[in-house]
Amino acid sequence: MENFWFYLQMGLAHVLDLNAYDHILFLSALVLLFTFKDWKKVLLLATVFTVAHCISLALSVYGLLILDTALIEFLIPLTILFTAFYNLWHAIKTLENRNTSIHLIATAFFGLIHGFGFSNYFKMLMAEEEQKLTSLLGFATGIELSQVFIILCILLVSYLIQSVVKIKSQLFIGVASIVIIAIVIPMLVETFSW
Repeated sequence: MENFWFYLQMGLAHVLDLNAYDHILFLSALVLLFTFKDWKKVLLLATVFTVAHCISLALSVYGLLILDTALIEFLIPLTILFTAFYNLWHAIKTLENRNTSIHLIATAFFGLIHGFGFSNYFKMLMAEEEQKLTSLLGFATGIELSQVFIILCILLVSYLIQSVVKIKSQLFIGVASIVIIAIVIPMLVETFSW
């Protein structure tokens, strides 16, 4: 049980680390199209991301699949960029008829990529662990709890800006997406190694 708590705290720190803000940036881009009334969809997306993230960690920890670190470091900001462009396109087009299945598939794929980004460090930590599954479950729980916290914060800020300040949804989503794109482009340039 001690390992579970240790890795739960690590999962919390992994997502909430402001120095590794790519996770927070991705969650921000992922949630922009939603409001508090969509909480079930948003929670489902967060859970799908966590499960996919942990699947890639498990594949790496058990030595079943190992990917090139440089490629993964480039793909992580690329997933954020795609999500922000999707939001921007959606804001320009319309806010009606959001296809949640597209979000679910993209979120699962992006979760796998983000998990592989942390897998080498996680694998080194777990090299001496006998109870790898317990550690993975603790880590997954920490990730899920921290993601729910971040998502609630994003939804609250979104609500305040759109309802209290009276900024239209499409304008808010468009501007927020452009800001995310502006932050991600230097990350892409920095991680491009070909």
